[in-house]
Amino acid sequence: MADHFAVRVGVRSYEIDVNGHVNHANYHRYAEHARTEHMNAAGCSIDRFTENGLGIVLLETTCRFQRELRYGDEVEIDSRLSFGEGRTFRMEHTLRRVSDDVAAAEITCTMGLLDAAARRLVADPGTRLRELATAPELLDPV
Repeated sequence: MADHFAVRVGVRSYEIDVNGHVNHANYHRYAEHARTEHMNAAGCSIDRFTENGLGIVLLETTCRFQRELRYGDEVEIDSRLSFGEGRTFRMEHTLRRVSDDVAAAEITCTMGLLDAAARRLVADPGTRLRELATAPELLDPV
């Protein structure tokens, strides 16, 4: 089982909306950044996927907004995977404001591993991702 995986970002001025807080779309960008870094850390980079004829696809995403993030805040975004028995898997993220450890949002994504040649989802994405990874322990649920 892997340790907790998380990345940090600072809220930039261009991510702010007219109300002075982070625009809703940027919460999704923060989660995308965490997913990409999580996969990279496990050894599943975009280049590695491409070399193996695979790609990660986002099938559904939901965001539950809990607190505002503002310019200058530092945000920690964790990344947790869960694999079921089908062709999809989930990645979940909690975005926390570092200064007071307050949860700002919860994002849940349903993902698939696409076989680029067949244009179909891989039947067992957990097994295939672990085979592809150089640090497969980072793909196991915490």
